[in-house]
Amino acid sequence: MKLRKAVIPAAGLGTRFLPATKAQPKEMLPLIDKPAIQYVVEEAVRAGLTEILIVTGRGKRSIEDHFDRSLELEHFLESRGKFEELKLVREISDMAEIHYIRQKDPLGLGHAVSVAEAFVGGEPFVVLLGDDIMVDDHPLLREMLDVHERYGRSVLAVTEVPRDEIPLYGIAEVEFVEERLGKVLSLVEKPSPEEARSNLAVIGRYVLTPEIFGCLRETPPGRGGEIQLTDAIARLAEQQAVYAWTFEGGRFDVGNKLEYLQAVIELAIDREDIGEGLRAYLADLVQRKKIL
Repeated sequence: MKLRKAVIPAAGLGTRFLPATKAQPKEMLPLIDKPAIQYVVEEAVRAGLTEILIVTGRGKRSIEDHFDRSLELEHFLESRGKFEELKLVREISDMAEIHYIRQKDPLGLGHAVSVAEAFVGGEPFVVLLGDDIMVDDHPLLREMLDVHERYGRSVLAVTEVPRDEIPLYGIAEVEFVEERLGKVLSLVEKPSPEEARSNLAVIGRYVLTPEIFGCLRETPPGRGGEIQLTDAIARLAEQQAVYAWTFEGGRFDVGNKLEYLQAVIELAIDREDIGEGLRAYLADLVQRKKIL
């Protein structure tokens, strides 16, 4: 069965970016001239996913407004002859069939995924976290879907992280069955470096079989009183094979202030309209501030 559906959890409070996120969703923070969540939706569409559910919460209405039609804005742009801008605005609302549901209680990522059960309808599906941005259009998601098509099982994206960053991630112990592909042996949410059995961190891309919902219902709250998706996937791995696909491309956690700035710079220097000027500015800045 060809996968059609993607779930994007977007109900978090964005506390790492306060006060900027006090009155706007963290998912709407701009990366140059597009909000972060638009990059994630575009990634899903490039991979061939056509139905997307965004799990929202209170104060997230601007996400829905962003992907909706804005007839007043379209009329204004058309009347002023701004046809390039008009094309960009219309493409946003036409790129996919986007649905919304609220996570009424902030009970963690696992709970956010669980509220998508009716939307998924018993099919395998993809989960994309809005904090992780692939800035170089890497075909990670398409590669993971190919693995799922071959094995028919869940696939997690993993990447090697320094030992001191292990407590920030779910960590997978794997047995490699081919290059870049391993079978998950164990999965632990945010272990200490001493406890961790590897340094392979699960990043924000998942292809999941529908059996995950039964595992979520059986998963008790973990760290912070939240239902952890990592814990549910570990339970799933006891019932059926779960695979890990290693990723080495460009990725930024835009919930981290430094990586957010790095993502903005990398995206900007590759653009035709501002890249040349920004590269010249950065070179001059290095000289003036004697950074190197």
